[in-house]
Amino acid sequence: MRNSRLPALCLVAPLLLAACAVPRPPEQVAAPTPAQWQTPLPTGTAALPHGGSMPSLAEWWRQLDDPLLVELIVAAEAASPTVASAQARIGEARAARVAAGAALVPNLNGSLSASRGNSPTSGFSTGATGGTSTDIPPITTQQAALQSSWEIDLFGGLRASRDASQSRYAGADARWHDARVSVAAETANAYLGERACRRQLVVSTSDAQSRAETARLTELSARAGFTAPADAALARASAAEAAGRLTQQRALCSVQQQALVALTGIEGTVLAPKLAAAPIDVTLPAVQAVYSVPAQALAQRPDVYAAELDVAMASAEAGAALAQRFPSLTLQGSIGVLKVRGGRFSETLDTWTLGPLALTVPIFDGGTLAANYDAAKGRYEESVSLYRANVRRAVSEVEQALINLQSTSDRAADADTAVQNYQISFDATQARFNTGLASLFDLEDARRTLFVSQTARVALQRERAEAWVSLYRAMGGGWTRPEALASTASASAPSP
Repeated sequence: MRNSRLPALCLVAPLLLAACAVPRPPEQVAAPTPAQWQTPLPTGTAALPHGGSMPSLAEWWRQLDDPLLVELIVAAEAASPTVASAQARIGEARAARVAAGAALVPNLNGSLSASRGNSPTSGFSTGATGGTSTDIPPITTQQAALQSSWEIDLFGGLRASRDASQSRYAGADARWHDARVSVAAETANAYLGERACRRQLVVSTSDAQSRAETARLTELSARAGFTAPADAALARASAAEAAGRLTQQRALCSVQQQALVALTGIEGTVLAPKLAAAPIDVTLPAVQAVYSVPAQALAQRPDVYAAELDVAMASAEAGAALAQRFPSLTLQGSIGVLKVRGGRFSETLDTWTLGPLALTVPIFDGGTLAANYDAAKGRYEESVSLYRANVRRAVSEVEQALINLQSTSDRAADADTAVQNYQISFDATQARFNTGLASLFDLEDARRTLFVSQTARVALQRERAEAWVSLYRAMGGGWTRPEALASTASASAPSP
């Protein structure tokens, strides 16, 4: 009776021992965040973006009502090696997760074998008839078997490895989203920079044409003896200077265009007509996508989430390294069918084995296992430090974006007023110069101040666009945590 219970005890005892598990460092750690933003939120911003609909953050680019920008972002994501590399790491992490989970269950292998011979060592000798080995009939042996082995997770090492692989997989997915957000922001900055360059090109063209016309009229007046040669030389110098700036501005716009070609992978001959047809003025919509509570905002950043998962992964890896210092238990078994045929003899046997149940206890390894555990703890402490630094950087990025956005908004009206009044002043000076009531020096001074103010307004518009894109990037670019998606889906599901 005692022997009949032995196989059951061999199976139950390991399961009871598997309830033990080594401790791990905390999977989640606190990262201090301010209770409120130091910089006031843009006027009209709600506590939750777009009434709490986080997926609408992904529509930021469509708010610009510029189909070309959306097309460029899609092309840039498809051509980006960073996004492709992040996608490949997702596949790698997914495979590692499957492998780590498979280590928790028994593995099963099948085998088929067949042999034929008349060796007397086969155990079927005909020595009773006095024959030699050549009188032994050929013997055919066929066998089919299933072998299984199972490493029983006594101290949770395999479960820890599985958890680490799961965290690595989720982190790889978050980093893929972060790569896409980064590429979108980079593409938007390049596109908006190209639009600003075109606006400055318009300013430079107008300035060069105005100076060239003044130089022409002054030259005619000097030839007629009504204007001093020095004034004609000044006008020619001013026109040449403006022409040089115009040539430089065209080159800068060509460089911006080539940057877009490199980002998107679209041929320059295809992209140039599209850029030429797109409007150069970009109206930025109002910002309505900022959480009033920093902790909520940072929860929607994929890079912060990935850093948080790195802590969980390092915690699980530390647990797995610690479990290696404890005994391990493996159980093996097999079942099979053996068929033997020789002459008139034929026999089929069912075979099975349970065991061995092997316990391996680490005794001496020169400190290898202890060193591995210490290294895992070091990686955990590093991941905690990096996570907290990531949170601080994320807070700073949002604050800086808000400051720049507020600053550019406050300066926009003053820049427009300056351009309008400098334009009035220049027009009046031009009229006085044409009637001989103002000198060429007065005209050039009025033109210079007008050009500077127009250039400053274009730079301000570019700065505001960069701040707008930076805020998009700092707020996570429309990404939503998996648990947030799950809670949203459960909340919207109909009650049974």
